[in-house]
Amino acid sequence: MVKERNSVGVFPWVIMILMSSVTFVGILSELLPSGVLPQIMTDLGINEIDGGRLVGLYALASAIFGIPLISATMQFNRKSLLLFLLIGFAVCNIASGLVHNYYLILILRFLGGISAGIMWPMIAAFGMRLVEHNHQGRAVAVIMAGNTLGISLGMPLMTSIGDRFGWRVEFIALGLLVALIAILSLFMLPSTPGEKITKSTSPIVMLKNKSILLIILLTLLGVCGHYGVYTYITQLVTKIGIQGGIEMALLVFGIGSLVSIIIATKYIDIYLRELTVLMFAFLAIAMMIFYFFKGTMFISHLGFFLWGLSFGPLVTLFQAAVGNQVESAKDVAMSVQSCMFNLSIMLTTWIAGVLLISFGALSLIWYAVILAVPGMIISIFAKHTLRRIG
Repeated sequence: MVKERNSVGVFPWVIMILMSSVTFVGILSELLPSGVLPQIMTDLGINEIDGGRLVGLYALASAIFGIPLISATMQFNRKSLLLFLLIGFAVCNIASGLVHNYYLILILRFLGGISAGIMWPMIAAFGMRLVEHNHQGRAVAVIMAGNTLGISLGMPLMTSIGDRFGWRVEFIALGLLVALIAILSLFMLPSTPGEKITKSTSPIVMLKNKSILLIILLTLLGVCGHYGVYTYITQLVTKIGIQGGIEMALLVFGIGSLVSIIIATKYIDIYLRELTVLMFAFLAIAMMIFYFFKGTMFISHLGFFLWGLSFGPLVTLFQAAVGNQVESAKDVAMSVQSCMFNLSIMLTTWIAGVLLISFGALSLIWYAVILAVPGMIISIFAKHTLRRIG
């Protein structure tokens, strides 16, 4: 049996980077429609709200099935479970690129969402079990860096592929990449046994933890604020008229996200609360730049950089905060937070879609600000919940 933790002071970078590649393709699987949404809408003959469902329904499946399936699979070998989920991602993405019926694609997205609902909380908890306690925040940061890299590098690359070769080629290419990661994981990841779930580590008990409830509230505010705008980023870029279009916007956004990876990996174990406050603050500032300066050269690009800086550590901060509240069954605790994360995506894609159709893309800016300000205030006073890790 492989030891769950390495020697004190030794951080398993190779394993963590491989696990990071899983979250890389995980976030791409979720957000892939966003970068080519107009193209998908034209091909399938659907409107903005229908297009938003391609992201929202995926998130709904994750939210509905995340908690029960994490609890049901707690005793499964972590490596075997992860390989099964990767196969699910690969099949759903490849099949989505091959079929031509909107409702069948929705079903495939729903199935992909189920895989994501299990993957997100389990892989972070899996990684935390492989390192010493004082490195758990770093483990989560490195693993979830794949999420940030997926947004910063993966999305522009996949959007470029979609623009040049069609959105269907984009989906199939992602499915093949997932298959490659599954093969590497088969040979490189350690075989780690599952855990037994008890009454004291059930989802209901987790929901009675006041600190976890506070993190869930912050998750709601942060995810709705960010994803409400990001889902319709193409429409926002068109409205404000940034030079370079959507590809330039995503590139600058990505650079900010890359910087956030470095900051989070180095400082999350010590400055969790401060980083959370800044995450909400930068979101609000970026949105204000978009509203008042719109496509002004350099200033609008600065807005996308700050937004990327804010968006990058979103998943990492809340997952690390939840994992810091419990000693065992971290998968279950993280599944509760992940459930709210995905419910928030589902909720915000619907709200943002209605706002977009009713009031235009600029209304999404104020929607994000209204959510970011209370998130920042709550984080400032959450000294115990967002305490130092380790």
